[in-house]
Amino acid sequence: MFDRDKWQEIFGTMRKHKLRTALTALGVFWGIFLLVFALGMGAGLQNGVFRGFGERAKNVMYTWPTRSTLPYKGFQPGRSPRFTLDDIYAIKNQVPEVQYIAPRTSIGEAIVSRGAKFDNYEIRGEMTDMIRIEALQLHEGRYINQLDLEQSRKVAVIGKRIKDVLFNNEDCIGKYIQIRGIEFRVVGVFGPLQVKPWTESDLQSVVIPITTMERTFGTGGRVNYFVCSADPGVRVSEMQPKVRAVLKSRHQIAPDDPGGIGGFNLEEEFLSVQSLFKGIRAMLWFVGIGTLLAGIVGVSNIMLIIVKERTKEIGIRKALGATPGSIISMILTESVFLTSVSGYLGLMVATLIVAGIDRFMVANNLEPDNFYHPEVDLLTGFGAVVLLVLAGTAAGLIPAMQAANVRPVVALKDE
Repeated sequence: MFDRDKWQEIFGTMRKHKLRTALTALGVFWGIFLLVFALGMGAGLQNGVFRGFGERAKNVMYTWPTRSTLPYKGFQPGRSPRFTLDDIYAIKNQVPEVQYIAPRTSIGEAIVSRGAKFDNYEIRGEMTDMIRIEALQLHEGRYINQLDLEQSRKVAVIGKRIKDVLFNNEDCIGKYIQIRGIEFRVVGVFGPLQVKPWTESDLQSVVIPITTMERTFGTGGRVNYFVCSADPGVRVSEMQPKVRAVLKSRHQIAPDDPGGIGGFNLEEEFLSVQSLFKGIRAMLWFVGIGTLLAGIVGVSNIMLIIVKERTKEIGIRKALGATPGSIISMILTESVFLTSVSGYLGLMVATLIVAGIDRFMVANNLEPDNFYHPEVDLLTGFGAVVLLVLAGTAAGLIPAMQAANVRPVVALKDE
């Protein structure tokens, strides 16, 4: 491997046939470049889609009341249960797999004002866990905390768009707004991680403690819907039947009634999207390897030509005592070197371009839908390196075996 004469021969052959060497290397370069670049951009697409699920909310279920479809214990079908805070506390006590549970109640839109500025915004009543589950972020201050709930404080967390309308560039933390003429102290500003059609409402909503909403606006502890997340290591699909069983028992809904309790499991959607991207990634590897194979065929053909050109030299080497192993090593070294250098260049250029796109997006605050933080991860880089070594070996194997089988007598007669 570290034979100086061997490397001088390799570099001498490359210098002698510069154009041939460059065109051969280009095939391998292009194959690796396409593979790594496609995987990097595919990672950006995957990160963008997964980002829409939120950083903490991939293993959750949403639950709301629907009409029952079966009679049960004297009750007729068509009833719609009324969820309350007592249901939330019962689920916490009876379903240990629940990590966080976040109810939400809304009284619809109401006039929110500050001085002469006012507009209609949605008023929500929530508990502390909502910020831990939903794809939300705090821009200023804090969210609803446990003391706010226990003491039914008149505090509010406002959407970012409300802050812009009512406060402009002023600091809003600690100042007061009026909701239906009742004063609330602003303690935070929030918004969605990604602004999309279904998250627009978060920008223009006011969140107050759900206990405060009950006392101030007379909601009677009503809950419109709630979100549950499962403990780490527990699948939400395992927790979901237990939550539904508690609710059906409390609201006299038949255990086998498909109605009464509605909702959906975000885990199933997340896993289906995850499977989709696994398929896309496999397809990208397949296409990239196919493109690389075209380059490898070129390398193999060139190595066959080199063996043909050096037949007499190989014959002399064998006549002077060179072993078949040394001949194979010489050809394989040249093949692996040519493949590796061109492949590493393709890997490096693709990685730099993907990183450049990511930096450009960050610098210009570009966050397109379903595309975020393109990257070439360590596994992709390691896989490309292994692929290069295997490709170089495969490209040189047939020419090397042909060179090893050269008979000195025949080679010395070759013109």
